[in-house]
Amino acid sequence: MIPKTSYDVIVVGAGPAGSTAALHAAKNGASVLLLDKKREIGNPIQCAGFLPDASEVQALMPEARLPDTLKNYPDSCVLQHIKTQRIIPPNGSVKEFAVRGTVLDRRRYDQFLAEQAAAAGTELMVKTRVTGVEGTTVETSGVFGKHALKAKAIIGADGPNSLVAKSKGIAMKPELKETSVALEYQVRNVDIDPDALEMYFGKDYVPGGYAWIFPEGGGRANVGIGIRSGMAEKGISAKDYLHHFMRDHPLAAPKLKNAVIMNVIAGIIPINGAPANTATADSLIVGDAAGHIIATNGGGIPPAMIAGKIAGETAAEFATGKCKLEAYERRWRAQFGEALETSVQARQIMDGIMKSDVLMNAAFKFISPEQIKVMQCGKLPGTVKLGLQALSRGKK
Repeated sequence: MIPKTSYDVIVVGAGPAGSTAALHAAKNGASVLLLDKKREIGNPIQCAGFLPDASEVQALMPEARLPDTLKNYPDSCVLQHIKTQRIIPPNGSVKEFAVRGTVLDRRRYDQFLAEQAAAAGTELMVKTRVTGVEGTTVETSGVFGKHALKAKAIIGADGPNSLVAKSKGIAMKPELKETSVALEYQVRNVDIDPDALEMYFGKDYVPGGYAWIFPEGGGRANVGIGIRSGMAEKGISAKDYLHHFMRDHPLAAPKLKNAVIMNVIAGIIPINGAPANTATADSLIVGDAAGHIIATNGGGIPPAMIAGKIAGETAAEFATGKCKLEAYERRWRAQFGEALETSVQARQIMDGIMKSDVLMNAAFKFISPEQIKVMQCGKLPGTVKLGLQALSRGKK
């Protein structure tokens, strides 16, 4: 493919955020180019792929306008339907609650989203790396050669180490940046509940985070951990912790004893919310690049796609002179900014408690399953907040 020399909107990164932004910019009349450094959209995958039902997302973010592709997608994108979520604290006293959602085949889902963008008129260039952003010129290099492409608006959906964000001076400041390291295996031959998500806590297995078992149907699962390197023991790697969990955890190990590892997935998850600014006069950032992650559970697909829709619509309006690009900032914060900020507050309170299994057991003892579900969705009930703050100060 030989690209044109200029576009209304250039989107960097064809994950859920970028493809959604490209789709909605194109649907609103903009000429759009979508760039992705991968050889194949969605491969390699970089997350466990749980997507809550649209009704669950809407309950968390009542002001959000959900993109249709978050609500409706082909059955071929679904690995397993989920009905239950279980939380397992260090002492093994399981708490569970009903939840509706699906474990996605992220490769197929990401390709579905990119196909929708292309059907709306977006041009797509894969295996194309952005090497520089100067003003409104995007420099690229890849299988289709080197190009310098002009845009009226640039949308950075290029992950937690976003080049667009750095080039525009809107990346999270290093001293404020908090990340979790995720390592996960896609495995076969496991003996698990096929319609339940399981999340395990305990500083000996997952310091500063949690381990999970997400069913993928047919005796398959995604098994992984998200840990904070600053809270891990010196000299112990994420791989060491994951193997310890799979081999030695009293509840998880029997389910995984015959597991065969088929795929290794790794990534970085930003968990400290959005930077102060996510827009400039000519550029926007969205998804992981903008810290659009629910910090209490690392869930990023719904906020990324909601923000992607807003970014695409705003960029298309900007291209015709109907608004300033900075309007994006106000729009996404109005739709789900409060949920994002509250999830960060909840995560910060839990940080102190996660350093002690005794405190963690006490916390999960007084929090009801319904309250745990609310917290997983990024909210923090007042009574729970007070109780957790008391525990973190060492009070019982």
